[in-house]
Amino acid sequence: MKQPTNAFAILAYDGVEPIDIGATYGVLSMAKRLAPALRFFVVSKTGGELAMANGLRLVADYSLADCPAANILMVLGGPGWQAASSDPEILSFIGAFHQRDGIVAAVCTGGLIVGAAGLLHGRAATTKREIVIGEKRPLDLLAERHPDVRVTEARVVDTGSVLTGGGVSLGIDMTLHLIRRFVGEAVAEETARILEYRNAWNANGAALPDVIEPREHEFREPQT
Repeated sequence: MKQPTNAFAILAYDGVEPIDIGATYGVLSMAKRLAPALRFFVVSKTGGELAMANGLRLVADYSLADCPAANILMVLGGPGWQAASSDPEILSFIGAFHQRDGIVAAVCTGGLIVGAAGLLHGRAATTKREIVIGEKRPLDLLAERHPDVRVTEARVVDTGSVLTGGGVSLGIDMTLHLIRRFVGEAVAEETARILEYRNAWNANGAALPDVIEPREHEFREPQT
């Protein structure tokens, strides 16, 4: 049987949180030391430079129009989620990726973008819980905007082809979960160790549940 290519596309936009890049691209970078076949890249609406939250610059490798084939699309979170969740091109890209049998995984408030793309209908889902005083919890916003979604407090919710995760540093847990599911338990455990995150990963798992629901399909090669 042909082995999967394990290609991750990381969807960024103006206003993503810098920690979300570390929690996704940074974790995959460490995992690649153990699994050299891993591929990952950043894609944005137009490609090139964008401004993350508070001004740090990020250069996306590809635009939506020239994005290479990938197995997994990770949708980042950050204060720019509101504009991104109203952008028809971004929402169409996410929907089309999923329709081509791609796995879509939301990090933090990326779950609200995935919800706006229509992928959470009838599913369980989670997103960021903790907030600055005076803000509204993204978890509550998800429930209000998508009453057909079974909103839950969880570390990771894995419904097969669509995954959502908790906020901020829990993006690390989401990436480790994907590595464990698609690359293997040993690589995920060793990645957590070399990240010096193993104790935190275990503690997070004890504090919040992982919700794993029946999967529509297992891993498939990306379509070009």
